[in-house]
Formats: sequence, structure tokens, C-alpha cells
Amino acid sequence: MKRFYKEAEAVADEGGYGIRLDGRPVRTPGRAPLMAPTAGLAERIAREWAEQGEEIDPRAMRFTGLANAAIDRVAPDHAAFSAGIAAYGESDLLCYRAAEPPPLVERQSAIWDPLLDWAFHRYDVHFTIVTGIMHQPQPEATLDRLRAAVSSHSSFLLAGLSPIVSLTGSLVAGLALLEGAADAGAIWDAAQLDELWQAEMWGEDALAAQIRAQKRAEYDDCVTFCALAQ
Repeated sequence: MKRFYKEAEAVADEGGYGIRLDGRPVRTPGRAPLMAPTAGLAERIAREWAEQGEEIDPRAMRFTGLANAAIDRVAPDHAAFSAGIAAYGESDLLCYRAAEPPPLVERQSAIWDPLLDWAFHRYDVHFTIVTGIMHQPQPEATLDRLRAAVSSHSSFLLAGLSPIVSLTGSLVAGLALLEGAADAGAIWDAAQLDELWQAEMWGEDALAAQIRAQKRAEYDDCVTFCALAQ
């Protein structure tokens, strides 16, 4: 799509902060007004529109895409969307451990256990730790409390949390990030622990490193989106 506007700006509006292109309000694909809950997020979205060249590239507008998702996908069925995110708790990365070698086992324990301990103290949840990759169910009380924790967040936070959990493979890590229990870099490194171990042992694969960098860029944008949405 060719660029059809000169200026993009964030404006305070009834119910939040809107985005305007040459004074005209932007709408989501579902035709709802594109409204952000905070001025900071609205300004970041407006900046995406302002930075577009002669051709508009939706792939380069991640903040706009996440806001659209919050409005068109999450808000209309908050319960179903939050349940989908909470389902990651059934097979959280942090619960699946290596049997060997001992240095990897120790590293997983040193980095992952503190996040599970945080979840225990924050939500009163207990996890089954699995050696290997065969699925084992988590306690139902744990899953119920995780569902409640996820559903307590706003539609905008859920829109950002969903890809964070998908990229890291860990619901616990995503919740810890939202609640400020760990910083974004530490969470990312924890999620990449196994892959980084393999790189240390056998050398870095160029394609794997490129893919990881792309995922990290997406992750960082989602983290910023969540921070600006609060």
C-alpha cells in the first residue's frame, strides 16, 4: 500500500489515546478506532506510521499490529484468549530438564529454579519437574492459579504477553517479566539456555544465530509494548 498521509500523531481522546494521520483517526482491520491505553504507547505507534516510506510495510509496524490484536482479537473474547496463553503452563520450558551432562543440569537448575521459586511465592503454585521431554501433567491447582494470573491482565498486556510466551516457551518467564520480577535480558537468556549450551559445545550455527536474532528483535518489541501499555 502506498503512503497516503504526510503526518502521523498521537492525540488524547475519549477513552484513551488515538492515532491520527493528517488529522484523520486510524482504525483497526476490524474497523474499531485504534486507541492505546497510554500516551507513551500511542506515541510509539504514531512513530511507526511516521517512519514509513513511500510504501507502507505492515511487517515493520509491530506495535500497530499488537495494538490491533488487543482491540480486535483479545478484547472481544478476553477469557478465551487468556486461556490460550495460560495453556503454556501445562508444558512450561522451565519444567523440562536434561538428564546429563552434569554442567547443563546444574546450569538449568541455577537459572530456571529461581523463576519457579518466584512463581511459587507469587501465586502459590507447585510444578512437576520432568527429566526428558515426555509430557507430564502439572497439578490442576497450579494450572487454575496460572489461568487466574493470566486473565487478570488487560487486553493490551495479553496481546504482548502471547508472543513473549510463545518465543520463550515459558508462561512463568512471561509472567515474571510482566510483574517486574526479572529483566528482559535475563528472561531471554534463560529461554535460550539449551540453544546457547549447544553453541558453546559444538560451535555457533550461522543460520541458527540469525533466526535467534530475529526472534530477539520481536521479543524486545513485545517487551517494550507491554512496558508502554502499563
